[in-house]
Amino acid sequence: METRYTSIFCLAVSGLVAAILSGGVPAGLRSAHASEPTLQERGDALMKNVEEMMAHGGMGDAKAIVHHCAAAAGDAEAILKQLPESDPRRIQAGAPLNEIIQQCQRVSTLGIHADPGQLLNPAIKARAAARTSIKALGLAKTN
Repeated sequence: METRYTSIFCLAVSGLVAAILSGGVPAGLRSAHASEPTLQERGDALMKNVEEMMAHGGMGDAKAIVHHCAAAAGDAEAILKQLPESDPRRIQAGAPLNEIIQQCQRVSTLGIHADPGQLLNPAIKARAAARTSIKALGLAKTN
């Protein structure tokens, strides 16, 4: 019984070694260094987070508002880092992206124990800034 499992293991290892040497490693077995998300993917993630933030605001879920706003601020920071300094879109989108970060810091400062209505004012401003930045970057999706 043990030799059967040993031979199966050896066969699996030799197949994996052959795949690595030939460059045909399956996607699930590749290293965790996947390519950086594209600007469009980051923009989509930003808009998803701000829309979910607002949806939870309508339901009165302060914890979710704080969570999604923090995620949106992270997306805004990642977009700023991804845009080169010389990119003209960075100049146009820089102010709205910084506004997202600033408003989400206000939400974070108020915290999860704040009244959800109190969190909505900076959250709405963050959503407006997100929409402006996505338009400035040319990432707006058309239906």
